[in-house]
Amino acid sequence: MWPVTSPKPEAPQQNDTSDLGFGRVVAQDVRGRFLSRDGTPTGRKYGLGAQRAEHWYLRALAASWPSFFLWTFGLLLLSNGVFALVYMQLGPNAIAGVDALGLTDPFLAAFSFSVGIFTTTSTGAMHAVGSTANWLVVIESMVGPVTLVGVSGLLIARLTRPRMRLRFSDSGVIAPYEGGRGFMFRIVNVHPGEVSDVHVRVNLIWFEMIDGQRERNFHELALERSSVEYFPLHWTVVHPITHDSPLRGATPAMMADADAEFVISVKAHEETFSTRVAAKMSYRYDEVRWDVKFASIFAHAGDGVIAIDVERLDRTEPLADGATSTPAALELAS
Repeated sequence: MWPVTSPKPEAPQQNDTSDLGFGRVVAQDVRGRFLSRDGTPTGRKYGLGAQRAEHWYLRALAASWPSFFLWTFGLLLLSNGVFALVYMQLGPNAIAGVDALGLTDPFLAAFSFSVGIFTTTSTGAMHAVGSTANWLVVIESMVGPVTLVGVSGLLIARLTRPRMRLRFSDSGVIAPYEGGRGFMFRIVNVHPGEVSDVHVRVNLIWFEMIDGQRERNFHELALERSSVEYFPLHWTVVHPITHDSPLRGATPAMMADADAEFVISVKAHEETFSTRVAAKMSYRYDEVRWDVKFASIFAHAGDGVIAIDVERLDRTEPLADGATSTPAALELAS
């Protein structure tokens, strides 16, 4: 059963910005979700080339710290290992002074020499012999510092990049809310830096039957509260399903048929660098749970301070006996 909407003659069904920038004509042909769970748009742009360097840079900025250091260390080891193998191919006499350092393994000797050239920290008693080996030293002495400068630049960019690392609840829920029901989800800032002046916008994207035509429409959902001045703990964002809500009378089957997706945008003021930051994500219809409610996230701090346990962010619990979030039990009076 498709949601049915009858357009009102005195007001247009959609305004010029209701499609969020996806384009109303193109949106009719899109299949699947508009945003991935991490907020990345699912659309593609062709004709721009591979842009491998740009994508690698963005992935390096977004990677976790353990992954960043692991990949960086691996890249440096690989680079020096390649140079060491090339030195070995030049013969055992390409590097002199190895015996003075007590290095008997040819690869270890070449690798130690390569690290000294690559990092410009000196090679000790070792030095290159022959024109080919010396030209290789010249090349490595240019590649090494440039690589280290690039790694240092990435490190500085990561340290100085303003961010708001939001964690969203694993699923949204449709549960009883103030005598009716509401669509809700929870968010928490897991970054040590504080954010304030937080604004949330939720849009419902789904197919509707309008004048007998199947059409994908965009609806901005009215929220119980769309902004908070301070965000020290967590926030349960709620859209009350009232008479004016496009979700009034919705069922799980209806949302599946309509290919419903809740697109969420969060903007806030990041206090460490005093700048605006943003985050995006979405819930598909199969990522919305019914007949459950969020479990308490609060924890006992022991000193009277309000505390939450972020590990409980995703927890839900069944409704009380006899309660339900299905439309049959919670349909509001006309």
